[in-house]
Amino acid sequence: MRYIRPLSMEDAVGQLAGSPGTAAILAGGSDLLVRMKGGFIEPDLIVDIKAIDGLGEIRETAEGFSIGAAVSCALMGESAALNREWPGVVEAAKLIGSKQVQGRCTIVGNLCNASPAADSVPALVAAGARASIVGPGGRRAVAVEAVPTGPGKTSLAKGEIIEAILLDRRAPRSGDAYLRFIPRTEMDIAVVSAGVNLTLDEQGVVKSARVALGAVAPTVLLLEEAAEALIGRKLDEAALERLAKVCSGACRPIDDKRGTVEFRRKVAGVLARRAATTAYTRAGGK
Repeated sequence: MRYIRPLSMEDAVGQLAGSPGTAAILAGGSDLLVRMKGGFIEPDLIVDIKAIDGLGEIRETAEGFSIGAAVSCALMGESAALNREWPGVVEAAKLIGSKQVQGRCTIVGNLCNASPAADSVPALVAAGARASIVGPGGRRAVAVEAVPTGPGKTSLAKGEIIEAILLDRRAPRSGDAYLRFIPRTEMDIAVVSAGVNLTLDEQGVVKSARVALGAVAPTVLLLEEAAEALIGRKLDEAALERLAKVCSGACRPIDDKRGTVEFRRKVAGVLARRAATTAYTRAGGK
């Protein structure tokens, strides 16, 4: 096994692209090292990207935010600007692991681990976040929901690295929220999760919406029909009931020791309602 710590993205991409065996990227390591210790993977090459300039920074621009691939979730929680504009994204990131893990784990790692129950991914999908990808063919940006293709699998090609997560500047009267259900009070894996992002007009009517569910299908579900249940209306009981019904019906969950299919479908609707209500309040709705 080789370990390298490149100082440039070009070097990192070149090393990954030229590796003849299996390669892994190390940022926080909260998923990678656990999988290695458990004997699930044994990479021939580990590329530590923490020394690459800019990957450990949250950058705010006129267009929005760029969250580097090595930015810890704890650092996201300390960013007042990010908390103010995207509270749902931050609250999702802050649910990953313990206090100790928070100092290491990253939302890019959470995305690339491709777990259906990843906490940050539904919130990022609801937010319309994009992944900035660097590879042998140059740079490209894709919607976050296009990265995981199944449990433990991504659409990234050989040699490609996600260098940052991109979030647009919020429109006025916008709000987002993320909620999950877990058996314990903390430090557990989501049985069901929901992210909602809303923008209102001056009368409090929903102009645009994005609704995402986690842990109820092989990948996060972005539900256009659920968004349509809210658009053009204030968040009245009829809209919330329609939202819950659509979310419950769209689930494709499994039965396991943590929850049944029936339970997950029911909770998906409940969480979507609650997350939408919180997002609506944050957007200034009454």
